[in-house]
Amino acid sequence: MSLNLVAMVFLLVTVVVSEDTSFTYNGFQSNHLYLDGDAEFTTNGMLRLTNDTKQQKGHAFYPNPVVFKNTFNASVSSFSTTFVFAMRSEYLNLGGDGIVFVISPTKGLPNPLPSQYLGLFNEINNGNKSNHVFGVELDTIQNSEFGDINDNHVGIDINELKSVKSAPAGYFSGGEFKNLSLISGYSMQVWVEYDGVKKQINVTLAPIYVDKPENPLLSLTKDLSPILNSSMYVGFSSSTGSVLTSHYVLGWSFKMNGQAQKLAICELPKLPRFGNKESMVLTVGLPLISISLVLMVALAVVHVMKRRKFAELLEDWEQDYGPHRFKFKDLSIATKGFRENELLGSGGFGRVYKGVMPVSKIEVAVKRVSHESRQGMREFVAEIVSIGRLRHRNLVPLLGYCRRKGELLLVYEYMPNGSLDKYLYNHPRVTLNWSQRFRIIKGIALGLFYLHEEWEQVVVHRDIKASNVLLDAELNGRLGDFGLSRLYDHGTDPQTTHVVGTLGYLAPEHTRTGKVTTSSDVFAFGAFLLEVVCGRRPVEQVGESESVILVDWVYECWKRGEVLEAKDPNLGTNYRSEEVVLVLKLGLLCSHSEPLVRPCMRQVVQYLERDVPLPDISLLSLSSAGLSFGHHEDFQDCPMSYPSSMDRPLSHTSSIAESLLSGGR
Repeated sequence: MSLNLVAMVFLLVTVVVSEDTSFTYNGFQSNHLYLDGDAEFTTNGMLRLTNDTKQQKGHAFYPNPVVFKNTFNASVSSFSTTFVFAMRSEYLNLGGDGIVFVISPTKGLPNPLPSQYLGLFNEINNGNKSNHVFGVELDTIQNSEFGDINDNHVGIDINELKSVKSAPAGYFSGGEFKNLSLISGYSMQVWVEYDGVKKQINVTLAPIYVDKPENPLLSLTKDLSPILNSSMYVGFSSSTGSVLTSHYVLGWSFKMNGQAQKLAICELPKLPRFGNKESMVLTVGLPLISISLVLMVALAVVHVMKRRKFAELLEDWEQDYGPHRFKFKDLSIATKGFRENELLGSGGFGRVYKGVMPVSKIEVAVKRVSHESRQGMREFVAEIVSIGRLRHRNLVPLLGYCRRKGELLLVYEYMPNGSLDKYLYNHPRVTLNWSQRFRIIKGIALGLFYLHEEWEQVVVHRDIKASNVLLDAELNGRLGDFGLSRLYDHGTDPQTTHVVGTLGYLAPEHTRTGKVTTSSDVFAFGAFLLEVVCGRRPVEQVGESESVILVDWVYECWKRGEVLEAKDPNLGTNYRSEEVVLVLKLGLLCSHSEPLVRPCMRQVVQYLERDVPLPDISLLSLSSAGLSFGHHEDFQDCPMSYPSSMDRPLSHTSSIAESLLSGGR
């Protein structure tokens, strides 16, 4: 009897362990998966299901079976998976046939066919209930026999290739649907989730640099218990038709009874650079040699003119940055030739245009920055590419760059609600309430904490201000414009650099020493806090030679015991006074002239979340002179500043402004 009890306990433990199966592959090694057909691993860790083949198929499965059903009631338990894929075709907008995430009773699918059968079924078994197969297809061919809605769709398949439910490829952002091209050649991420209690399947798709959208692309209520066996295999199937196509999987995570672990996007292997395939040209023989010569000369002239129009700098050292380098021609098409109608804004650092990439249809913001000197450009581009690997929900993703003639173009993800400053100044049409402002403040604090402490290197932004905080579709704050950012390793001293930024946000020690530190970012963040709460710029001119310094004005309100008087009148009465006071005091603390007195961003986050009480700032011997940097003599020697015309670059005194602006551009 005791042996039976031991056996039952062992069986129960085995079932529990199996039902909690989870794995995460941020890239693949040769011994990780079971492969057949054309599937193979690349040298840099990608799973390539098909390799520029026609009428072929490839499979890749997790090698061990996964227990899907609850032992006690025979129902399928909850599970979730996410993976990153890409499809590369010999043609720009034509490929075949697709990729399927599949749950199957066996690793080796019985006699599957390529092409429209996606390596899953054949003419005989397609639609058989005995298949016990569940799949999510990413299909790039429209097959009428399966009722496909178009040649670029995502579908949920059960035992056959006629999808139970399907939708055009894309994702939702702020209630707006954005199209994606599966065959664009760019990396995208898929999330597949099944709720075993609600019996609901959700499928979500998005570009690799976009956080998982809140609304799924597909949602289907379906009990998978009659479909799946107790023990199943999970993996991928892919096939090609008459077009040479490579199907890649870069990373994959799976979990039973829980949320699949997030993929480390920055650790995923890189896709090969797009090849420069020669375009197919029809050669038509012409009877008259003279006409032929005229056409050849005309074509040569047009070609030279187009090359000049889209000419861009490309040096040997940039070959390593292929995935991060955009073609000027693509950016020109995306922005309709950088038309004024596409202009989002302009400032001392350049002009920003909205664009839609011609192939992927991704909305971008393109910033044109002039650069007269090539000195240090290699190091600067290296940092831009490194910053492009930052991933945080409160940062605007920097997608890449382009160099052409005397300018540098930085490409960012487009933020539909624009910059925060237009909601604060000049009688805004839409006024943000306190709850929205406080959420934005906390979001930017988390983003800066990530930059300063959580990423692999220290990133100092150097230009924190309301005009560089952009709002996504849900009015979440995202810190953008990394054109001035500098990186250095944790535990090392930052290097001296030119003093750049916007007046009113520059820390006094930065103007004296030229060193950029996380503490100088905290100083700018302090100005930003007061800016958001008060609805006023850090420095405002009230006369021809007089200006009001926001931090000094808030300090005077606090000293009188009436700090709430500093808040934006547009807030009305619907606000939490304790939160407003907290942010105002924190703004004063971050604006202290001594760097060592300022908190780090970790502490700032703790203060905002109420995890740690804010110190009593009355004990810090604050004074108006101690808060602002307008009275530091060393500030007169500041060598350079690049103010933004959108931010009214006024100094704390007129003489300081003259000193700075005379050295700027």
